[in-house]
Amino acid sequence: QVQLVESGGGLVQPGGSLRLSCAASGTIFSINAMTWYRQAPGKERELVATITSGGSTNYADSVKGRFTISRENAKNTVYLQMNSLKPEDTAVYYCNANIDSGRWRVYWGPGTQVTVSS
Repeated sequence: QVQLVESGGGLVQPGGSLRLSCAASGTIFSINAMTWYRQAPGKERELVATITSGGSTNYADSVKGRFTISRENAKNTVYLQMNSLKPEDTAVYYCNANIDSGRWRVYWGPGTQVTVSS
């Protein structure tokens, strides 16, 4: 059984920073792409940033230059460093990973709330 668990969310003022973490646990042979999504109230879930097993990254235009995705393969963990946060970054942030635990499939974490407000 594979699980993804996000942490690091919370309340922050505009212009502040947060660092999200997402750790995968269980029977894991390999992890391919790891991705952060977010969903704001009343909106569809959107891709924020993704990182391949080789370290290539891609970002949504709305977060380029402010967010940085990274991963620590030895710990099966992906991070999202979020700087210069804006109220429009308020959302539930979800981690997603393509994992081989005997067969390849995509797993999701339960999400962590990020609120940017003064």
